[in-house]
Amino acid sequence: PTIQPVKKAIIPVAGLGTRMLPATKAIPKELLPVTDKPVIQHVVEEAIAAGINEIILVTRSGKEAIENHFDAHFELETQLERKGKDMVLTSIKDIIPPHVQVISIRQPEALGLGHAILCARRVVGDHPFAVMLPDVLVMPSPAQGRLNDFSNMVNRWNETGQGQIMVEAVPDQEIHQYGIADVGGAEIGIGKTAPLSAMVEKPKQEDAPSNLAVVGRYVLPAKVMQILKDTQPGAGGEIQLTDALDELLKSDSLDAYRMASITHDCGNKLGYLKANIAMGLEHPELADGLKSYIKGLAQID
Repeated sequence: PTIQPVKKAIIPVAGLGTRMLPATKAIPKELLPVTDKPVIQHVVEEAIAAGINEIILVTRSGKEAIENHFDAHFELETQLERKGKDMVLTSIKDIIPPHVQVISIRQPEALGLGHAILCARRVVGDHPFAVMLPDVLVMPSPAQGRLNDFSNMVNRWNETGQGQIMVEAVPDQEIHQYGIADVGGAEIGIGKTAPLSAMVEKPKQEDAPSNLAVVGRYVLPAKVMQILKDTQPGAGGEIQLTDALDELLKSDSLDAYRMASITHDCGNKLGYLKANIAMGLEHPELADGLKSYIKGLAQID
């Protein structure tokens, strides 16, 4: 059978952002800026670069500002045009190319990642889809030739029809904080894949099947929606994506894709600060000034 290409990405943005309070009391955490763009815009650009043309935001009340960010703002655009601020105008006008559609769906109550994905079932229909967690920024690494990992995963699906789960090696002492991939002891090269046999949620270091943590980027077959519909609430009364994927593995295969990029967890304060520094050091206008500032700081004891 012909493989349906992945064109839809679900981005769950209904979380409360409690780890980032008080900054997120009135502003959605997804709109906190990393250098000069909100976190969510970086993730949407990553999706568009991989050929996604339908972005599905799973949202809740109080998060309308996210939708507004991707809408046209005629008053602002007119002012900028009148003042001849063309560079700034381009930066706000071209966030979403004309061939890409952004759709919002409400998640009535927070019942877990699996439930958030399930909210998008009618829009996804019987198409394969991607899931991208907006807290996780994936920055292509210069050391690995700036490989775009998410594009790579989408391409692998388009070639093989095989579901893809992004993983990264984490230090042993951090294993207990993550969902860990069981790849049957296989060594996975960077930018390569191995068949996934199971996922273990936050195992102890000595019980972990590997040091490969699941990162927050998935490319999945349509069948996952049907499984989620039948998945019972698990830990914390929530419908867990991991439970549905374990069920999928009984009949289908999934690949663990080992990323070449560097990730930053913008859902916690330290990760968010690191992301700002890392992105700032890559920014054409800001890098030099930031470098000299950091060098100055480094001389302070």
